[in-house]
Formats: sequence, structure tokens, C-alpha cells
Amino acid sequence: MCDGPARRKVGVVGFGHLGQYLVRRLQEEGPRHGLELAFVWNRDARKLQGQVPASLQLQDLARFPEREADLVVEVAHPCIVRDHGATFLSGADFMVGSPTSLADQATEMRLREAAQRGGHTLYVPRGALWGGEDIQRMDDRGVLQGLKVTMIKHPDSFRLEGALRERLGAARAVLYEGPVRALCPLAPNNVNTMAAACMAAPSLGFDGVQGCLIADPSLPDWHVVEVEVTGPSGERGDQAFTVTTRRRNPASPGAVTGAATFPSFWSSLLACQGHRGHVVLC
Repeated sequence: MCDGPARRKVGVVGFGHLGQYLVRRLQEEGPRHGLELAFVWNRDARKLQGQVPASLQLQDLARFPEREADLVVEVAHPCIVRDHGATFLSGADFMVGSPTSLADQATEMRLREAAQRGGHTLYVPRGALWGGEDIQRMDDRGVLQGLKVTMIKHPDSFRLEGALRERLGAARAVLYEGPVRALCPLAPNNVNTMAAACMAAPSLGFDGVQGCLIADPSLPDWHVVEVEVTGPSGERGDQAFTVTTRRRNPASPGAVTGAATFPSFWSSLLACQGHRGHVVLC
């Protein structure tokens, strides 16, 4: 009797709301997708007790090679990507759930080089980005002229740093408007969709893609993402190709992540295979 095809082993780094969701889906549905849970790591290991079998709990990220994971999924914090991403890519494919970390040029370059050197793939989930594949195709053809992502949320849904946090108030306010690179370290948990857009459009990158962050107290249970794409001008030169999308994602009051983002991440995880030595939007 022949054994069936080997399952793809997946390690999950982070056990917040999103990490718990992915672990549950892997445990319940992974086998029929050819996947199995290799390990779960969380900064506070006590959170894993009673939730994850002891045999699947990883206490030290430096020992992840012992679990022989084929794919490592980070849903923790940008510092994990910065400190461990290249190491993950030395032995496995890596899905970076905190792509704001890639706004740091040294981190992005280090991970790209590690993926090529190790023959593994750096996957960037699209998250709440609508039309990512179309943006990528326009960029590949050299016709993408401009890209702007606007995110609108209730003030309680933001986790901001520095001066940006001080701008939150009781009235609707534009917190930031400008290149995405400068915004990522100020809102590392809130603008992963913008960072995904930058990776989908490497010709513009983190310096060329524009981001706008708006706090709106009238939106207690919605996250709104608007994407504005500009393409080539027409023959007369006074018209340009444009596409604008508006995505309304239901969200619990104060939640950082909207409801539709959870199944989007699961779909991204399922798409993490079949590429070698590349950076792939999934």
C-alpha cells in the first residue's frame, strides 16, 4: 500500500485573534487541504495552555528548524519579521502577516536575499487590499502611474505610535497623508493593507504609494478601505485611466482587524505553495 502525498507542515507565530483563527482552521480543515500544524509560538506562552496541545507548542523560535515546517506564518508583530524573518526563510517559506515591517529597507532587502539564497518564498497576504492582482499586472506592464490607499476607522480601532496617537480626538480627522513608508512605523498594526499595496507595486514602492489614514467616530463597527489606481493617459493626454474601489469591512467596536480579513488570511495561507525564490502576493 502506498502512502498518500506528504502534508505541508505549517508553523504559526502569534496567537492573538488572527493566530487563534488560523490554528483552528488548520486543526479542523488542514488535512483535507494537505496541511498539518507543525507548531504554535506566542510571546506569552501561557496563552497557549489549554488551547494548543503541548506537543505543538514551540517555546523558543530559534528552535523552529526542529519542527521541520514547510511554511511559517507570522501574525504577531513587525519585530518578529525583522528579527527572525531571514532565519525562517533559510529553512521554509514565510508568510509575513505584518508587512509594515518591510517598510524598513534593510529588512525588506534581507528577506528578499534570504528567499533567493534559500530557494524559499516570501509571501505577502493581500489582507484587505482589493484588486491586488490587477495592480500587480499594471505594475508588471509598466503602466501603473499612481496608487493611493485610504483607510477609515473609528479612533478606538487604531493602535498608533508617537505624534500620530496625539491627533486622535472626538471629531473626524485626517491623521496622515503621504508616502506609506513614513506611516508604517507610526501605525504598524493598522496599515498592513497599505504595505501589501506597496509590495504589489514595486515600481512605486513604499515611497511612491500614497497612504491616507482617517479617524471617524461615526464608524464604530466598520473598517473602510479605498484604493485609487491611476494608469496611462489617453491619446489626447488630458485623460487618464483610473479605478477607485471602496471596501466596507464589518468590525467589532475597537477591533484592529475586520471580520472579512480573517477568511482572507486563510485563503492566502492556502495559496502559499508552488513558488520558489520569489516574493509573491497571496
